[in-house]
Amino acid sequence: MKATAFAPGHVSGFFEPIYQNQNADRSGSRGAGINISLGATSQVTVKSSVDQTIDIFLNNKKADTSVTKLAIKHLIEDTLLHITVNTELDLPTGQGFGMSGAGALGSTIALAKLLHISKEEALKSSHYAEVTLHTGLGDVLASSFGGVEIRKEAGLPPWGIIEHIPGKYDVVVCIIGKEIDTKKILSDPAKINEIASYGRYCTKKILEKPSIENLFSLSQTFTKKTGLADEKVLEAIDAANHHGMTSMCMLGNSVFAIGDTEALCKTLTAFGKVYVCSVDQCGARVLE
Repeated sequence: MKATAFAPGHVSGFFEPIYQNQNADRSGSRGAGINISLGATSQVTVKSSVDQTIDIFLNNKKADTSVTKLAIKHLIEDTLLHITVNTELDLPTGQGFGMSGAGALGSTIALAKLLHISKEEALKSSHYAEVTLHTGLGDVLASSFGGVEIRKEAGLPPWGIIEHIPGKYDVVVCIIGKEIDTKKILSDPAKINEIASYGRYCTKKILEKPSIENLFSLSQTFTKKTGLADEKVLEAIDAANHHGMTSMCMLGNSVFAIGDTEALCKTLTAFGKVYVCSVDQCGARVLE
């Protein structure tokens, strides 16, 4: 049995981490971001087996992707199956594009389809893995819904609530420096407190006036106040702001921008590798 699913990448402009004591369902983040048309395509094959084996390949290389593995284990529990996952990532991990979350979500959605398990259970398994391993705090939930989103309340539905800002845009992303260890930042209590207070403020403000302009303006405030961006990222933001709106991808040495696509590409190429994509409106889905 074989099935393929796609999960969009997700860029967060700002976020407030929410950890509910040992309750992954209600943990995650509040904040805002954009789901993008570059993401993860996962092909899953299932065979009956005398033991439980999970083999994961990332861009055709055998990989130990802990998030996808934990998500699958959570979904199938003790069932004895040989599961092979082949995931193609359109963007690198560790750069704030939600790739590990997208890889896990695409894999569990494809697997759920084969095993006649609900999409809700697939979402829950991937969200659980992401929160448990501190690799992300809301990418899975956002990626499952698509669009330009405000995560009004953290966690899975019915606790997690997402609102959308309508609009179709081309999005330019640029990778500027080496990857950031998300887990390191999300496991530092002092940094978490600082991020949380600015994230809370930005979420309150975007809910008062939900617009793409406000999303970028608050993302820049968050980037500057939290001190998460290095000099080169701040330089890239200033340069690209002449041709549209730009901010840092949380958490990565990268930026995302909308505006004059051609001029943005030209400007950002001086800082690093540039990709052009669009807003993914559909969210994670099985590909027929």
